[in-house]
Amino acid sequence: MPEFVYPPVVAAARTMFKALDLRFDIAGSEHVPRTGGAVLVSNHIGYLDFVFAGFAARPARRLVRFMAKESVFRHRVSGPLMRAMKHIPVDRAQGEAAFRHGLKALKDGEIVGIFPEATISESFTLKKFKSGAARMAQQAQVPMLPVALWGTQRLWTKGRKRDLGRNHFPITIRIGSPMTADPDEPAATVSDRLRERVQELLDAAQRAYPATPRNAEDAWWLPAHLGGTAPPPAHAL
Repeated sequence: MPEFVYPPVVAAARTMFKALDLRFDIAGSEHVPRTGGAVLVSNHIGYLDFVFAGFAARPARRLVRFMAKESVFRHRVSGPLMRAMKHIPVDRAQGEAAFRHGLKALKDGEIVGIFPEATISESFTLKKFKSGAARMAQQAQVPMLPVALWGTQRLWTKGRKRDLGRNHFPITIRIGSPMTADPDEPAATVSDRLRERVQELLDAAQRAYPATPRNAEDAWWLPAHLGGTAPPPAHAL
């Protein structure tokens, strides 16, 4: 069906990126399949991650249908946009309907975006992955596309005010080669493999990131193991 809303939203996002003078470093976009279903799996460090993870698929001219919490769809502004872009609402108390919706989208040849940590990681390290992404890929028999984002937390994340000024923030995105999800492999094992790959990509993104904190107060966006002052994983949980 024709896409009347998603392309203009993407164009608006690109205009915003230019206005903020964001500095993108994207590697691995050739791994995004040009056709067919796939489960795009990303780490989650900021409220705008769905925008940037979706941007990773733009060179392949693909639109990603993200699974997002149901409350976003009830908002008077974001709700109509999310539905028009065919994103998928998730009721965390009863996720079966969202799972079926995502499975159908995959079988229809869509890319479905999932944040398997299920919430923003306040430590900016990977939390444990839930198995939904792996199970969905197994049942739909589509590849999993691992993605790592870094720098997006500096714009807007949990517990911090938005910083949407013209700060020239670098945004680093790493996209890995598609991974298979054997239906006979335990979903937990598939999830563990997927998490390991996203971790490798995240490590690579952090090594490539060209910016460092300006001072001790600005070290909040770096995880503790990299010398920053973000809360350690145990406290963040």
